[in-house]
Amino acid sequence: VPNLQGPRYVSPAPRGGFVVSEECGDVKVFMSSRKLLSSLSSKYGHQFGNPAGVCVDTDGSILVADEQHRTVHLFPEHGAPICLVSTGLQRPAGVACSSSGHLFVADTVENCVKVFKYCVRAP
Repeated sequence: VPNLQGPRYVSPAPRGGFVVSEECGDVKVFMSSRKLLSSLSSKYGHQFGNPAGVCVDTDGSILVADEQHRTVHLFPEHGAPICLVSTGLQRPAGVACSSSGHLFVADTVENCVKVFKYCVRAP
């Protein structure tokens, strides 16, 4: 995939696509054909500080750790972004989520993985 601005983290997305965080302060979503589908900054009008880890949950929402802002935001397919974690993180890097609604955040300053529970749609 050419023309990325400092790609950092990548995660598979539903329907064969993938999500990439960039050092320049954006997160991009690609289709399985590697065609750019959207930029989260443009689509949601969201200002990232330094996006790091990305993952996609069972609902197709994209979760992004922001090292500079020390937050984790959820970007649903439809609707406005939701800040899931706004305190307690020093330098969130990698993120992962489980089908049961657990969010795992690697905090590189505290040398640990923090686990949070967030609401997911009932199966």
